[in-house]
Amino acid sequence: MSLFNELKRRNVFKVGIAYVVMAWLVMQVADVILNNVEAPGWIFHVIMLVLGIGFVLALFFAWEFELTPEGLKKEKDVDRSQSITHVTSQKLNYLIIGMLVLALGYFAYDKFVLDANRDAALVEATTQALTEQAAEVPVDESPSIAVLPFVNMSSDEEQEYFSDGLSEELLNLLARVPDLRVTSRSSAFYYKGKDIKISDVGRELNVANVLEGSVRKSGNQIRVTAQLIRVADDVHLWSESYDRSLEDIFAIQDEIAAHVVDQLRVELLGEVPTTVETDPEAYTLYLQGYAASRQQSHEGYENAIQLLEASLAIDPNYAPSWASLSSVYFNQVTRGLLPFDEGYQRAYEAAQRALTADPEYAYAIGQMGWIARVKDHDLAEAARLYERALELEPGNLRILGNAAALAYDLGRMDQTISILEFLATRDPVNPTAQSNFGIAYYSAGRYPDAIRSIDRALQLSPGMTGAKLIKGLAQLLMGDAETATRSMQEEPNDMFRQYGLALTEYALEPGLDADAALAAFIEHFGEDTPDYVASIYAFRGESNLAFEWIDKSIEHYGGLNSLVYIDPIFKGLHRDPRWSALLEREGVSQSLLDSIEFNIRLPTERQLTQAAD
Repeated sequence: MSLFNELKRRNVFKVGIAYVVMAWLVMQVADVILNNVEAPGWIFHVIMLVLGIGFVLALFFAWEFELTPEGLKKEKDVDRSQSITHVTSQKLNYLIIGMLVLALGYFAYDKFVLDANRDAALVEATTQALTEQAAEVPVDESPSIAVLPFVNMSSDEEQEYFSDGLSEELLNLLARVPDLRVTSRSSAFYYKGKDIKISDVGRELNVANVLEGSVRKSGNQIRVTAQLIRVADDVHLWSESYDRSLEDIFAIQDEIAAHVVDQLRVELLGEVPTTVETDPEAYTLYLQGYAASRQQSHEGYENAIQLLEASLAIDPNYAPSWASLSSVYFNQVTRGLLPFDEGYQRAYEAAQRALTADPEYAYAIGQMGWIARVKDHDLAEAARLYERALELEPGNLRILGNAAALAYDLGRMDQTISILEFLATRDPVNPTAQSNFGIAYYSAGRYPDAIRSIDRALQLSPGMTGAKLIKGLAQLLMGDAETATRSMQEEPNDMFRQYGLALTEYALEPGLDADAALAAFIEHFGEDTPDYVASIYAFRGESNLAFEWIDKSIEHYGGLNSLVYIDPIFKGLHRDPRWSALLEREGVSQSLLDSIEFNIRLPTERQLTQAAD
């Protein structure tokens, strides 16, 4: 008899199948129970190991023994004519079918009942978390509004860039009214294409009013409909339709903004802001270029450059096109599509052209601040530029976000968190805002707060890149390497994941596995992220190698990355005499950072009153 037939006769295959199904059920139940009691991760690993060993033993016993009416006997001691393996086989069939039914039932229950409950719990937890956070932030009683993306009513779906662009231009225009709180683009556009009640939008975004509308564009003719709705009672405060030619698009935007300000009875410190005008064709190309850049892809950026350059060929003095072109170059550098020096040089030249066209164009001034901070490592100049940009547009959320990054580089975590809190009230459903909170809290050593903020970000965006890394780092520095390892393993970004595991492997057990994880990270990512390698060596207590890789980082970035002197992971180096010498040499010693003046006023009602006085 062949080996296959003998294995079949002794029911080895059926025992193996029955065991695998049983083991799967055991692991599902164990996973639920262990998660509910928050058991350490190693317990589940032990269960898997025991089940694996048990599988081998089950196959061994199926081969060596036979179940007879007299009990378990060695297979060689059973007379073949008296063997009842065929009866045992039938019983195993029933057992396998029964366990498969149980497995299928559990799968259906998990998929259609537990998943639904988890989704409902996730929504409830997200809403509760955002409500709790809103309660933590001082209430801003100033008039508030969300500008929802206008609906594209054109027959051509490709005209959507125009309706989106008009919505964002109106949002930016209203954001320049100092005493009007305007929800950011990311939160407002979260509702694009969704069938949701205005009352729900108002509650979730914490605004009293909503501006919505539609756009129909046909050739050179446009029809814009806008309506302002009070959330509390769903009353239409104002509505208007405009049938104009494309040349009147700027007048339409100005009229809508003026009507909104008038209806909300905003107390102005000056005139209602007005749109920067240009040739209608140049404006259309600008909107198309901006829409292409938001695709955040290589092709999207290339298309954006062509469209923006075409806009500038018509109007070389249109500052928004120059500033958008500068942003495209920044993004290309960030995503590795342009060399660092070349990309920043292009971004600098485009921002300068924007300022030549309009010396008080706040966003371009903010871009110069970014260049001073990231490329030139001139934090004092960056502070001066951001202060000037925010004097011109105190409510510009993009500039404020970059100002928070500068406060972070200056090591002023209280100021950083204060700005982020302000931004969160205007961007409540943006996971990046919550993630930035987590980074600031982590850097300030407030690890439980960091974990809570990251959990909120993950509720809004479960697959968010980098969030599990920050959570894992906070858990690691709280001394929980086991939990940190699980967080790192769930990080979707390969570089971040390998970096985190190189740290946790060492924390769990210094040795060959930790060394191998570090070597693998250096091989794959060391050239592009020398600061990360330095942090691993700092965490391991290998100071000489840490300083060696810090020097490589300085050479790579043209200066000392704030990750090095802010991140708590480097604290092990702070007692080394070389540390203070390094900070002094690179112009980021504590005394130098403290000497840089960076005072910005967040545009709250109280601060505006003080400014007016």
